[in-house]
Amino acid sequence: MLTTILLLIAGLLALLAIVAALQPSTFAIKRQALIHAPAAALFAQVNELENWRNWSPWEEVDPALKRTYSGPRGGVGATYSWEGNNKVGTGRMTITDIRPDEAIWIKLEFFKPMAGLCTAQFTFRPDAAGTEVTWTMTGRNNFLAKLFCLIISSEKMIGGQFEKGLAKLKALLEAPVRV
Repeated sequence: MLTTILLLIAGLLALLAIVAALQPSTFAIKRQALIHAPAAALFAQVNELENWRNWSPWEEVDPALKRTYSGPRGGVGATYSWEGNNKVGTGRMTITDIRPDEAIWIKLEFFKPMAGLCTAQFTFRPDAAGTEVTWTMTGRNNFLAKLFCLIISSEKMIGGQFEKGLAKLKALLEAPVRV
């Protein structure tokens, strides 16, 4: 009886490992928002990493987040490192390329709770009503990430955070100017 139970457990674990291994090796998460503001204003909010405190969805997740900035204030080489609680983890992001008022590329390095390397991209496309902002994150899934994604949808989890961030960015830039 015990042997049968152990074989059944081993079989289920093997099946789980096979299903995880067959998951995609890469991922892309993308969200968009139309914001009634010029592309230059949006670009400035994303390009200057200290501005992220005004709209980043992860600020709410850990109000005690420890931040370190290095390099230039914005643009290529600007770096932001963080240490936070278990939900935010520890990592670093570095702006690797920009096209003023059009696009920003960011290298994302995650150290804790799970190591990972991703690329984030923001694009700003002028629209008759303002600017269409697209926030994309791409990367590779190792075996642990594939297994994790079987349990928790990173598309929903991270995509939901992107939606919150874009909504905060929209509220910030569409707020009436006070004099």
